Amino acid sequence: MKIVAVEAIPFAVPYRKPLRFASGEVHTADHVLVRVHAEDGVVGVAEAPPRPYTYGETQASIRAVVDTVFAPEIVGLSVFERERIHAVLDRTIGNPTAKAAIDMAVWDVIGRRLGVGVSELLGGYTDRMRVSHMVGFAPDDVMVAEAQRMRDEHGVTTFKVKVGRRPVALDTGACRALREALGPDVELYVDGNRGWTASEAARALDEMADLGLTLSEELMPADQVLGRRWLTARTTVPTVADESATRPGEVTRELLDGAATMISIKTARTGFTGSQRVLHLCEGLGTEVVMGNQIDGQLGTACTVAFGAAHRHTSARAGELSNYLDMSDDLLTAPLRISGGELRVPGGPGIGVDVDPDKLAHYRTDT
Repeated sequence: MKIVAVEAIPFAVPYRKPLRFASGEVHTADHVLVRVHAEDGVVGVAEAPPRPYTYGETQASIRAVVDTVFAPEIVGLSVFERERIHAVLDRTIGNPTAKAAIDMAVWDVIGRRLGVGVSELLGGYTDRMRVSHMVGFAPDDVMVAEAQRMRDEHGVTTFKVKVGRRPVALDTGACRALREALGPDVELYVDGNRGWTASEAARALDEMADLGLTLSEELMPADQVLGRRWLTARTTVPTVADESATRPGEVTRELLDGAATMISIKTARTGFTGSQRVLHLCEGLGTEVVMGNQIDGQLGTACTVAFGAAHRHTSARAGELSNYLDMSDDLLTAPLRISGGELRVPGGPGIGVDVDPDKLAHYRTDT
């Protein structure tokens, strides 16, 4: 079943409120819908979310590399020749979300063609995941109100708190306010998006030592090698490598160097194939993982839960699956629903969701 066309369609959906964190902020989901067309008429879809301040990709660069570099090379290949497809993609340096979207759209074609859900093809361990919600920069009372609303309306009891501001008391105070308001049974962990130095991160973790934090993610830049080793060695809070460990080689480096003790897996940057390689590496090294979020829309979130629920290791912790709720609308014909703190894998073949053509026509920006 050969690939006959690959499309990269830009679209823009406003957020209900700006999402702010140490490495930047977003006001609109300027994403790219990737569609892979097979010769029998089956079309697979996936979503590429540009994050220029993290990976250097923009909406325009994703479209350009898909249209001018990747599509001409993979058209004519069978969707079942996934290793050949990846050999083509890997010849080009960088562009992780563009590659990931193509990979997931190919998997979507395979699942639709076989009449089987991608989550089942990947492993089929469970049909749902517990949900973690990201709380971005805001005044303490606003952050608390958001977390309480997510708990009351959706049953979410795990929260990832964005940190990395200066002075560090801004964030340690926010985390303390969240703990005091939500109580001891709610899980809290922090993500610095490389915002602090080693000494600032150490001081922040010391100030929050009594808050029961379960994880700390990317509190400082990866190129501060000795500082990261020092920080990870001095804390009892597991250190999660995220944007510093996007490929198996980087994962190995961060873990063996002592710079991290856990790995965040994001299908938006490693697709299904690359994410499975990272997962299996972590299993072999005896390392825990968490399913992260690239501020995905509902299509990207459907991919995350499909992968996370497919494997025992990735489904053990709550996955970051709720930030699509911050978008004012989405492209899917049937919206995802979080209930009782869980998100189910969408039913149906492939990824299990469909794009509404009217919504795509409304939000696409190339017409």
